[in-house]
Amino acid sequence: MAKEIYWEDVEAGKEVTPLPKIPTTQMLVKWAGASGDFNPAHYEDAFADSQGLERAYVHGQLKRAWLCQLMTDWIGEQGFLKKLSCQFRAVDWPRRMKTMEEPQEGDTWWCKGTVTRKYIEGNEHFVDCDIWVENAKGEKTTPGKATMALPSRG
Repeated sequence: MAKEIYWEDVEAGKEVTPLPKIPTTQMLVKWAGASGDFNPAHYEDAFADSQGLERAYVHGQLKRAWLCQLMTDWIGEQGFLKKLSCQFRAVDWPRRMKTMEEPQEGDTWWCKGTVTRKYIEGNEHFVDCDIWVENAKGEKTTPGKATMALPSRG
């Protein structure tokens, strides 16, 4: 369980605790079943190739879900994610599976964020963040923004 973060503990420039992610082809099939997004470009290399892509690629909505997890893990149970948006600016390629349980060696993606603003509106204490999914090359493939309401000690 994440440590509870209070509004008073946060300042602009503070980093959100990074969240590592390793997308695999198996994960994409599970995501397709859970989300209903059965676009074959996410699990069939031949189909993805016919669409002009190198091979099957990670669902954008899966990356959005990772960013939601990044923020909800960080704010703890008393915080509230009020708003989140992101853009899918680059394609991310999943690791293939080596065994039924283990992916092949490869890249790890990182979900990251930085506090950009803190403020009070009415009785709520808000924090705005820049957030993103970063590939192993350090490229922000899925940048976004999030607004959270945090508990206050005051």
